[in-house]
Amino acid sequence: MHTVAVIAFEGISPFHLSVPCIVFGDDLANLGVPRYRLLICGEQTGLIRTMSGFRIEVEHDLCALEQADTVIMPAWRDPAERPSPALLAALQAASARGARIAGLCLGTFVVAEAGLLDGRPAATHWVWADDFAARYPRVRLDRRSLYIDDDSILTSAGTAAALDCCLHLVRRDHGADVANRVARRMVVAPHRHGGQAQYIEQPLPQTAGADKLSTTLDWAIEHLEQPLTLDLLADKAGMSRRNFTRRFKAKTGTTVTQWVLNHRLTAAQRLLETTSKSIDVIAGLVGFGSAVSLRQHFAQTFAISPSAYRKQFGTTAPSGRAAA
Repeated sequence: MHTVAVIAFEGISPFHLSVPCIVFGDDLANLGVPRYRLLICGEQTGLIRTMSGFRIEVEHDLCALEQADTVIMPAWRDPAERPSPALLAALQAASARGARIAGLCLGTFVVAEAGLLDGRPAATHWVWADDFAARYPRVRLDRRSLYIDDDSILTSAGTAAALDCCLHLVRRDHGADVANRVARRMVVAPHRHGGQAQYIEQPLPQTAGADKLSTTLDWAIEHLEQPLTLDLLADKAGMSRRNFTRRFKAKTGTTVTQWVLNHRLTAAQRLLETTSKSIDVIAGLVGFGSAVSLRQHFAQTFAISPSAYRKQFGTTAPSGRAAA
């Protein structure tokens, strides 16, 4: 069973602690998905005070990290405060023996302080991005991404992005269908595309144009097999090309091309997991046009071929030939 160790500390935000606990907790068993072994650990065991004033009990000390396959560092209480040598050493040791490390929100500061992000890309909350960049110049800070997956090290932006990152870990472990089931139980989006830019500025007011844009995006997701060009979507929304592009970028934080590609890949994942349709048929259903195009984009994004992905996560045997 995959062991997830979540680090708790004096003054922790109960909400930030609850994010990985909900995603990886025993409640997953009720969904019929593979279970994780969840350990809450810290420098001190027993009762610790949260930032909300009440206390929680920590059952395991930092030695629990020696058993963990994944170690999660939730949002740190103060980015200006240096974590203790014991905590940093425990993270370094876990990483050195091959554990997967995730720094959520301001937890990225702790992972960076441990030296685990040097030379790597990383994300953190946009409010503290300047402070992070000044303090850790050897880290390649990505100010736009909701989360960064750099193989054995993952980092995320704010609270909702921590959920995104944890669901991504489930997706990596068990596939998109399982992650989607967990997300539906939590009533959150299985995978939000776009970046932090859409949250930094004041959200756009709810206007008729914004409603048309949302309707157009919903329509596009239901018609991925069609050639979803910028001109087609702008016309569908009743906007000029320039106005549509501006509103689309403000709403999603990404380009039309990337947004469409992301949704096509997500749809392909689900079909590979839950149907026996051939790669050629799936390519047509999600709008790639050819199996060659699907394989190329799929491998570039997920570092695995569609056929290999199906063998790992699929629930049905493919009918006909489905080339890798």
